[in-house]
Amino acid sequence: MQRKNSAGFRAELVEVLTPLRRYCYSLTGNAHDADDLLHDTLERLLQRGAAGVDDIRRWAFRICRNRWIDEVRFRNVRTAQNIDDVPDAAVVDGEASIERRIELSQVERAIASLSQEYREVLMLIAVEGMKYREAAELIGIPIGTVMSRVARARDQLAAYGSLGGDACDQGESANVVPINRGGK
Repeated sequence: MQRKNSAGFRAELVEVLTPLRRYCYSLTGNAHDADDLLHDTLERLLQRGAAGVDDIRRWAFRICRNRWIDEVRFRNVRTAQNIDDVPDAAVVDGEASIERRIELSQVERAIASLSQEYREVLMLIAVEGMKYREAAELIGIPIGTVMSRVARARDQLAAYGSLGGDACDQGESANVVPINRGGK
């Protein structure tokens, strides 16, 4: 197969940076490790070029995930989740700035409370907009497992919000609030 030209490859890579950074954070749980993982992933992508690659986004996500698996195996420990390491995702001007920062902080804390498996699939489906089948292929698990993890992640987030942030610390809760899906 033909090697994509360097300028075109780099332009496509630039488009993937933001979603790839979010994915790195969803895997690692903190900004420092996410930046390291992003750096390692980009280094690998640039070393290998784009020969025979049709979808750079999927290829980049796959390499990222594989790099993270290698890192976890090397460390043989789980990465600590520290919400204080997360930079503000958005800077908002005006009176609503403080309220939005508080809401953002609450959402970040809720997502950080999820297990890595739930956080990973939730980010791929809800934030990156992947289809269940795409996420399943990327992670290498059955589509039903992806669907189950997304549902459980949403349930835990709903419980986290309804119980003031304590739901995920208590494990499975009978007080799970169903997600309103259009007036039902």
